[in-house]
Amino acid sequence: MTDTPLLRLEKLACFRGGRLLFEGLDLVLQPGGAAIVTGPNGVGKSSLLRVVAGLLRAASGLVERAEAALADERAALDERLTLAQALGFWARLDGATAATGMEAMGIAPLASVPVRMLSTGQRKRAVLARVVASGSPLWLLDEPINGLDTEGAEQLMAAMIAHRASGGAVIAASHQPLALDGAQRLALG
Repeated sequence: MTDTPLLRLEKLACFRGGRLLFEGLDLVLQPGGAAIVTGPNGVGKSSLLRVVAGLLRAASGLVERAEAALADERAALDERLTLAQALGFWARLDGATAATGMEAMGIAPLASVPVRMLSTGQRKRAVLARVVASGSPLWLLDEPINGLDTEGAEQLMAAMIAHRASGGAVIAASHQPLALDGAQRLALG
C-alpha cells in the first residue's frame, strides 16, 4: 500500500441554508482506511459526503481526494431500463463492468428486472452495486444499511472489507452501527 492518502480534509467548514453545519474538520484516510461519521439529523453528515464528492462547495478548508464514488438517497438509475442496463451505463462511464457490483450485492438474478419494479431494499443494493463496480478507490456511503435486510447488510460489509483489503477506503455516514474494524469515528453536532 502507498503512503499517499485517499482522502485529506483540513479545517473543513460547511454552511447550508445560512447555517454553519461544521467547521475545523480534519480527516485523513490512507489506503485500507475507514471513517464513520455519526450525529443527529441535520448536523451535516450527508453534506460532508457531498462536499467530499465535489457536489457541494465547502465554506472553507481543503479537500484532497482520490477518485470517489458516492451512494446516497438518490438512486441515479434510469427507471425505464433493466437493472443490468442501468448499472451498465455507469459501469461504462467508469470503465468497469456492472456484473461485479451486482454479484457483490446479491442482485445478479435481478439483472433483467426493470429498475422501476425493484423494492426499496433492491434499489439500495443497486445503488451500492454501482459504487462497488465503479473501481473508485474512495467510497462515500450515506446511510449505507438503511433499507437493507440482514443479508444485504452482510453483503455490504463483505464488500467494504474486500475494498479496504485491496487498498480502497470508505467513509460512511450512519445512524446505525457499522462494524468497520479500525475505523476512525467522526461525531458531528
